[in-house]
Amino acid sequence: MSTIIYPSPIFGPVHSRRLGVSLGVNLMPGDGKVCSFDCIYCECGFNKDFRPTQKRPTREEVREALCEVLRTRHANGESLDVITFAGNGEPTGHPDFPGIIADTIEARNQYFPEAKVSVLSNATFINKEAVRDALMLVDNNIQKLDTVCMDYIGRVDRPVQPSYDVKEVIDCLKLFKGHVIIQTMFMKGASQGVSVDNTTEEYVNPWLEAVREIAPQQVMIYTIDRETPDHDLLKAPKETLDAIKERVEEIGIKCSASY
Repeated sequence: MSTIIYPSPIFGPVHSRRLGVSLGVNLMPGDGKVCSFDCIYCECGFNKDFRPTQKRPTREEVREALCEVLRTRHANGESLDVITFAGNGEPTGHPDFPGIIADTIEARNQYFPEAKVSVLSNATFINKEAVRDALMLVDNNIQKLDTVCMDYIGRVDRPVQPSYDVKEVIDCLKLFKGHVIIQTMFMKGASQGVSVDNTTEEYVNPWLEAVREIAPQQVMIYTIDRETPDHDLLKAPKETLDAIKERVEEIGIKCSASY
């Protein structure tokens, strides 16, 4: 199985299908995975297979490493489209996430004022007001919502918190008042003999209703692009994603599809 464990705290830049030339910020240890989800499609593998031995980087370590990279790229005339919080787990789970966001915006403004700050999140910590306040400061507040079906979430996203409730997550997503981008993975195939196809009407229509209620600034739909730890998963066809994209746009919300 091919997996990706990202360096910490800074990696890349990489070319993102959705964001462009992206400098990554990984707030998790550089030798393993720490995530509040354990998605069967995660490019970083299953949580149990990559337990870290290192600690998470401190706020100070993140600030110093980020400033050094930005200073060097600026001095060398190298371009940068976005600074993206992603990596080996859920970035908003870092205890100093709000402060790190403040430091990042300050550094961005100094060296690359045109670059965007993005956060890729699974939305498991947006019930915390301090996390929401920090996310309101970033340019691209990208939050995961693969479905509104708890059974599907239990099979595919596999939250590690027993208290996870997608209805509560949707209520918190509404609190952003439109300053949020919904990101959804659509796929086909099976896991342990059970279908994980969320492209059918059974899943798409309730998801669309939730999107309508949340009223995000944008929706990003995508499908499998790299090898997954569960090998029975399949890409959703381009025509399927295009059809879902069209339905999102019909309710007046901007939508992109990555194949």
